[in-house]
Amino acid sequence: MSQLVLPGGSVAPVTWLKVQPNVVVQVKTKETDGYSAVQIGTGRAKKINRAGKGHLKELNVRVLRELRGETDLKRGDKIDLSIFEVGDLVSITGVSKGKGFSGTVKRHGFSRGPMSHGHDHHRAPGSIGPMGIARVLPGKRMAGHQGAEQVTTRGVKIIAIDPKAGTVAIKGSVPGAYKSWVLIRK
Repeated sequence: MSQLVLPGGSVAPVTWLKVQPNVVVQVKTKETDGYSAVQIGTGRAKKINRAGKGHLKELNVRVLRELRGETDLKRGDKIDLSIFEVGDLVSITGVSKGKGFSGTVKRHGFSRGPMSHGHDHHRAPGSIGPMGIARVLPGKRMAGHQGAEQVTTRGVKIIAIDPKAGTVAIKGSVPGAYKSWVLIRK
């Protein structure tokens, strides 16, 4: 992340993202596949297995994503940074940072127990259900794996675009770790 000084004199927090050109790998239609979508790919693959070679043929891409909806694009069409303009509102989808196995205080914001006078209930979850039902009810908030899930941030504004460097400045933070793949959608 960084910050930019806007023309009015205010400072905006921004995240600089490197945008690589995408290529249309496959166009799905209701007649052939049962739904309408377009599959796009980006990056350069180091190794491609035989199934990938058959699917991609002459296209050498690393990351594939499928976007639902009708489109007039054809296989091999390029999608680059020129589709965005400063001031556009976009949605950004990425995989959030993983935080491993977290307790209830960190994961759900539970309050802790007293820390002094002989108490041994500091960060434990406490009661997990009534006596009448001799099981834990589904959906109970408990300790477990936190993060590393797909997150979409909607209505984020594009502050600046640098076509030479192939970068775009998004206002605010973006889900995902450093150098992770994200999808910017209009």
